[in-house]
Amino acid sequence: MRRRYFGRTGLFVLSLVFAVGFLLPTVLTISNSFMTQSEINANYGMIFESTRPGVGTYVSDSVNLKFIPDKVSADQYFTVLFRSPEYLYKFWNSVILVLPIVILQVGIASFAAYSFTRYRGKWKNFLFFFYIVLMLMPYQVTIVPNYLVAEWTGLLGSRWAVIFPGAFAPFSVFLLTKFMRRIPSVLIEAAKLDGANEWQIFTGVCIPQCRSALYSIAILVFIDYWNMVELPMILLDNVESQPLSVYLATINAGEAGVAFAIAVIYMIPPLLLFLHGEEALVEGITHSGSVKG
Repeated sequence: MRRRYFGRTGLFVLSLVFAVGFLLPTVLTISNSFMTQSEINANYGMIFESTRPGVGTYVSDSVNLKFIPDKVSADQYFTVLFRSPEYLYKFWNSVILVLPIVILQVGIASFAAYSFTRYRGKWKNFLFFFYIVLMLMPYQVTIVPNYLVAEWTGLLGSRWAVIFPGAFAPFSVFLLTKFMRRIPSVLIEAAKLDGANEWQIFTGVCIPQCRSALYSIAILVFIDYWNMVELPMILLDNVESQPLSVYLATINAGEAGVAFAIAVIYMIPPLLLFLHGEEALVEGITHSGSVKG
């Protein structure tokens, strides 16, 4: 009993340390968003000075990490929400880019996963293995092919150059296929005996059984593409059509306070989505790890 008690205590302390380490950047961002610009420059100005062109990236001075502002100010939020509409415009650019990717990727993955689950053709296993290989490849490897394809199709510079590669990403197909294979075959056979065709089986049996998986996939895809930087930066040459995530990667010293406020606002949609679908997310990922039926 004593060994078990110390083991649980040690595991709790270790988990608490990791939790605090993961939450520190978020807490620091929220607290710094209420600092004045002069206080931010005094604490972090040397970081932005070191990243300017022609200046080395080594920061010789110590950075003062402050979690409690000396003077609480909401001026940055007023600037973002009321004084500078271009920030909200970039925010809606992110929404316009990400929502079609989520909807199309979930829809395409549903049809592809149903095909991999129901049909047992000669090339099915090879094609599914090809999907796994594409999923394991870093997305940086596919940026150049995506650029060439977008240029060849005339989509370079438009939002579709970013939406189409995201819509056909293989991750959702893999995860949903693993989940659909858990559906008991007796349900499908019973539907076929009742005279249901393939479309009715797909919409009336498979999709209702995969609601948690579909929701978890939508959350993961949304969070992934909500934070994308490289793809829109390369494929969208027009700065006005780039999402807010690109702006956050190119902040300077004069916009540091505004950037903290934007980062807090930018965290709200994925955070609300995660909190709303936490149970479905855990259930979808857990059940997709086993194959049944």
